[in-house]
Amino acid sequence: MEMRGFLFFWSVLTVFVAALSLGPSFAHVLESLPRLTKWSPALWREATVFNGQFLLFAVIGAPLDIAAILCPALLAWMLRGQSTAFRFVLVATLLYTAALALWFGLVKPANDILATWTPGPIPENFEAVRLRWETGHMAVTVAKALGFISLCFGLLGVRHG
Repeated sequence: MEMRGFLFFWSVLTVFVAALSLGPSFAHVLESLPRLTKWSPALWREATVFNGQFLLFAVIGAPLDIAAILCPALLAWMLRGQSTAFRFVLVATLLYTAALALWFGLVKPANDILATWTPGPIPENFEAVRLRWETGHMAVTVAKALGFISLCFGLLGVRHG
């Protein structure tokens, strides 16, 4: 099968969407060290909870995370006759799905607690919630990074000609 036409378009779109989904997650990891070791609890809470620093992560990131599952799923279906490419793209789909499951299992519960916080004294459970939120994003990033790598291997395995 030649890599052209709709398959080529869908491959490029899938890699683009997967990269856009990975990008914000990787940004969380890059900023996590100072957020965990240098930022005061008050600064962390103000930036994370009260001032909308991550609003676009939800508005734009959530649809991208869904698309980062659906696009490789369709690509895997399109590559079902090419076993090596199919397997890698299917694994990518499963890893992006795992990343979303990790977000729901680790980050969302922390977000639910953050939504109850109000200005004033730092809550007693601050350290546990912050650690869960930050490490949850790290786990999501690992799954997405492995998914992106698998997707790239899958596309490199597409037979041409």
